Amino acid sequence: MSERAMRLCDGAEAIRGDLPASATRTVDVPVEAGDSENTSVNRFSSLLQVREGHAAALRAADDWVLTIGGDCGVSLTAVEHASKQHPGTLAVVWLDAHPDLHTPESSPSGAFSGMVLRAISGEGAERLALSPAVAVPLERVVLAGARDIDPAEDALIRDRAIPVLDVESADFAVKLTDAVRHAGASAVYLHIDLDVLDPSALSGLANPVPFGITIEGLTAAITALRAQFPLAGATIAGFAPVSPEAASDDLSPILRIIGALTR
Repeated sequence: MSERAMRLCDGAEAIRGDLPASATRTVDVPVEAGDSENTSVNRFSSLLQVREGHAAALRAADDWVLTIGGDCGVSLTAVEHASKQHPGTLAVVWLDAHPDLHTPESSPSGAFSGMVLRAISGEGAERLALSPAVAVPLERVVLAGARDIDPAEDALIRDRAIPVLDVESADFAVKLTDAVRHAGASAVYLHIDLDVLDPSALSGLANPVPFGITIEGLTAAITALRAQFPLAGATIAGFAPVSPEAASDDLSPILRIIGALTR
């Protein structure tokens, strides 16, 4: 397992340690590299294994679920689960510095974390992309905070008119709720890659990008959305502390985000 992957595992475990043990389930992640199986997707076999384990854990859930990553790939099965509860009416708000809209053909890295939102829409990676019955089409996707966008993703965003909201806008929370309402959604799934935050807000970011949102701005946006729409589920991903001490320093703002999602 790479150093970055180990940091992501450590970050997820640090967050889990501050959550009620009775309310958490752990999905094992293979430590071996896995095989691409001729798909142009790194660790494809391991992704399938994690997806199966995650789906089993979600089937045992009675209510909406907060999924803690890991990288953004953990949102795939979580959104699938939420979509089954809200067929044809779910919107996905992707709070992330990166759109994650690549296909295996357009991806410069082969990392599924950069393809997951495209797979959620039912497009892209074969055997990982959601089926038409549960896919959330790009017409019901809102990108918020995306500011590191590859050319292929930019072309798709323009071609499909996917809204991209500036998190530094003074009326960001209002624009976000308006965008979800315009998508015709009756429920919303919130994907939060912590790199949507400005690097000054959190030290343990896997892929820090300048000019992100503040903790206060993010929690206010979450509160505004929850006041208007039922929350069908949420993901927090991308926490990659460099040490246990650094993880401890970052947990307070992360717990504020969890509080905004759950209270």
